Amino acid sequence: MTETRKLAAILAADVVGFSKLAGANEDRTLARLRALRSDLIDPTIAVHNGRVVKRTGDGAIVEFRSVVDAVRCAIEVQNAMVERNAGVPEDRRIVFRIGIHLGDVVEETDGDLMGDGVNIAARLEGIAKPGAICLSEDAYRQVKARLDLAVTDLGATQLKNISEPIRVYSLAVGLPAQAKSAPVAPATEEKARAPLALPDKPSIAVLPFQNMSDDPSQEYFVDGMVEDIITGLSRIKWLFVIARNSSFIYKGKAVDIRQVGRELGVRYVLEGGLRKAGSRLRITGQLLEAETGAHIWADRYDGALEDVFDMQDKITAAIVGVLEPNIQRAEIERARRKRPDNLDAYDLYLRALPHFASVMPEDARIGMGFLEQALKLEPNYAPAHAHLAWGMEMRVVRGVGSEDDPVECVRHARTALAHGGDDPATLAVASMVLMHLGQDFDAVLAAIARALSVNGSCAQALYCAAHIHAYIGDPAKAEDYAFQALRLSPFDPVSYEAYVALGCVRICQQRYDEASEFYGKGTQANPRFSMLFALQVLALALADRIDEAKTLSRRLFELEPNFRFGPFLERGTAILGPDIGDKCVVAIRRTGLPV
Repeated sequence: MTETRKLAAILAADVVGFSKLAGANEDRTLARLRALRSDLIDPTIAVHNGRVVKRTGDGAIVEFRSVVDAVRCAIEVQNAMVERNAGVPEDRRIVFRIGIHLGDVVEETDGDLMGDGVNIAARLEGIAKPGAICLSEDAYRQVKARLDLAVTDLGATQLKNISEPIRVYSLAVGLPAQAKSAPVAPATEEKARAPLALPDKPSIAVLPFQNMSDDPSQEYFVDGMVEDIITGLSRIKWLFVIARNSSFIYKGKAVDIRQVGRELGVRYVLEGGLRKAGSRLRITGQLLEAETGAHIWADRYDGALEDVFDMQDKITAAIVGVLEPNIQRAEIERARRKRPDNLDAYDLYLRALPHFASVMPEDARIGMGFLEQALKLEPNYAPAHAHLAWGMEMRVVRGVGSEDDPVECVRHARTALAHGGDDPATLAVASMVLMHLGQDFDAVLAAIARALSVNGSCAQALYCAAHIHAYIGDPAKAEDYAFQALRLSPFDPVSYEAYVALGCVRICQQRYDEASEFYGKGTQANPRFSMLFALQVLALALADRIDEAKTLSRRLFELEPNFRFGPFLERGTAILGPDIGDKCVVAIRRTGLPV
């Protein structure tokens, strides 16, 4: 079973004395608990962007996007329970205790979470008093400047089966969590600055990272890394980035993220810190939505002190690479919340993007409608032209497009290249479409090279570069770009492109079992894209794993009932090389699947 590591805010909750309550009257207790889940708990979790990972009998493990969301949800539930228990005899009251931790977790393919992040949250719940909420130090650090909380410091506490003591804070419940009304003024002036208007595109400020080690010499290292991150983000042309001189006025000061957002006029804030332990350095970073303080992304990076400059470059590239898709996802959510009568071309483009994620023509048709509206408002909007070309390509290669679609598709791709000269993602998408339907390889290679020269940390450009170089028969570059992209942004919506490229390289090398593994990873990244299943079926058939190929083909035909391997092989063998077409046909015929 494939697993993924990530940083997550975990809430663990259970009912105090549930066995005694159930023993006294099991039916009544279970009925009340079910009612609380449907009427209070699950809706509150949903409102605060939580996901129930699993039920644990009378309790639950819940994952949140941010600790702020987790704490607000916990307070709302606990306050509501005070009201619901009013007038209920004490021996019948359902009372929760809750633990919250921010930590490293392992996510299985079925969505289950394991690891210390979950274990610590569960142990915190176990020591919480009835009706209370216990926070780990890591969790409390995220909310203390953003929520007005009355807490008791319980000090370093040895939790059961946790090797190191954890500093624990107990949260007093009684009033809803509110934003602090008088945050610390971060600037040198005594009074806070007047709020600035947000620019007309996504905006971000990178705050000076904190040097949390006892080595003042690391201050220069961490400041240099932040400057490099600002430079890297500035290469993302659709992003407005605050200059270093403005963001560094907050250095060494306690800040309220929402006030930073108002004073600098930004929608997002990146903050982080450095900690030194012996010969090792650990860098942490987190991206926050300035208006609410909600976490969008967080991660940590470790490296050796002797390779400090190499480490600085790698961490800078990793952070810049992963921020682009995360900010874009946040922007898509923001566009979804806007009123339909208040959408501009950019908002319509954002609303279109999720419909391209599956790479299926029926979904793309919906997204294309938004893009056509965007081009009516802004005829030369390059990202809309690029994705409209991509949508048409999906329909053409599946045989569901009109006769004019191939010509229109190439026209839109060329228009995107003409007007998207400083947008690497737009250049990448347009070049890939032009490769498939225009066969203009000189223009394609020039465009993808330009995309990477504008921003070598653009994950989408790297994924498309891997696909393009696999297609034109350059396996070394295809592998290099694919692995670069997966290192930078492994959870990018287009990460399947890396696995397509790697799988095709392995087929050309007649390493069919490895090709099947790569295509299998691609189906995990995008389980709705039928072509990935077709490629894996082909790899299994070439590897003489006929029964497995037949079994997997069921999923392929569920996604695309009219799929036929003949047209697919006519198109697909171009990417696999001229000598493999007949071998593929023979392999598929052995499976008995329609050619």
